[in-house]
Amino acid sequence: MKLIIGYLYGDLMNIYGDTGNIITLTKRAQWRGIEVQVKQISMGDKFKKGDTDIFFFGGGQDQQQELVARDLVVSSKGKIIKQEVERGVPLLSICGGYQLLGEYYKPHKGLKLPGVGLFPAYTVASFDRMIGNIVIEVNGLSLIDYRKGKKQRYTINDTRYSNLLVGFENHSGKTYLKKSAIPLGMVMKGFGNNGEDETEGCIYKNAIGCYMHGSLLPKNPKLADWLLKKALEVKYGEDIELEPLDDTLELQAHQVAVLKYS
Repeated sequence: MKLIIGYLYGDLMNIYGDTGNIITLTKRAQWRGIEVQVKQISMGDKFKKGDTDIFFFGGGQDQQQELVARDLVVSSKGKIIKQEVERGVPLLSICGGYQLLGEYYKPHKGLKLPGVGLFPAYTVASFDRMIGNIVIEVNGLSLIDYRKGKKQRYTINDTRYSNLLVGFENHSGKTYLKKSAIPLGMVMKGFGNNGEDETEGCIYKNAIGCYMHGSLLPKNPKLADWLLKKALEVKYGEDIELEPLDDTLELQAHQVAVLKYS
């Protein structure tokens, strides 16, 4: 098996350790004998439907977001990304990438930056800095493994943390979900989308947007595996059971973070 990971604007949108998500996806696939190619997709690059099996889109500053927002529209990259997500291709977007996949982002100065319209949400800049560790209870997808009809335990000795995600947020943009939107989860600790309604992120089909830097996937290996599983199933058209990995240390670290910050 082989997977192609499309790293969207990795030269412009990669703050707060976001590239660690690419490393995590790559290693967790390779440890299972899956060949991985990381395809850089940025300004001036071209790609078409079917070129990429999974997308990652990190965060950036307003100046970079202006450039990327324009390129997404002018080059038709945004249209292709949306079409690919519609057919099930998984995507993870963080912070700035999440904002540009919504309907629009309104910075402090200048005009609205048009979004791709993948997520039914919009973002406006604020003067409030929302920064710190974040813990959410996921309600948009299940992160518990199901292998051969049996529910697998998520942690060493406790399943209470099976649908919790931990991360680090640092943003001033406030994202508001529209009525049709499904939040990735509800905030237990931290600010989330806007610091007001206790929602965090958004999920549409197999696409996820959120504010969780850190980077996110090393701290949440089950989410990484969820993305890999969906990518393989869409590409090969069959149910995929990923070979289990020894995640003892990863899950212990996750549990410690949950207990410390929630």
